Amino acid sequence: MKEAMFHCPVEAALSLIGGKYKCIILWHLMQRTHRYGELHRLIPQATPKMLTQQLRELEADGVIHREVYPVVPPRTEYSLTEFGQSLSPIIEAMCEWGKVNMKQRILPGAEE
Repeated sequence: MKEAMFHCPVEAALSLIGGKYKCIILWHLMQRTHRYGELHRLIPQATPKMLTQQLRELEADGVIHREVYPVVPPRTEYSLTEFGQSLSPIIEAMCEWGKVNMKQRILPGAEE
């Protein structure tokens, strides 16, 4: 695999969290460990294929941990790794920024 070359630190950060649903996944995993079905219910706009892809990328990058339990039916849980937890301040800052701007700019989804 070819190693990525970044020209600025923001580019490096976005390579990890820049996917369509990655930040939303990370936000939910910051709250607690989740199973796939729970994440899909929390992010209904994500297709199963896209959610799976985003989870696989986050796992491959060492941001999340996937735990498969040997039970029937199979049970898989996702949680943040220590590296993933280091992204928490970034995700929290994005959340706060979103709250402020949802109110000030009346962005879609803003509470009235």
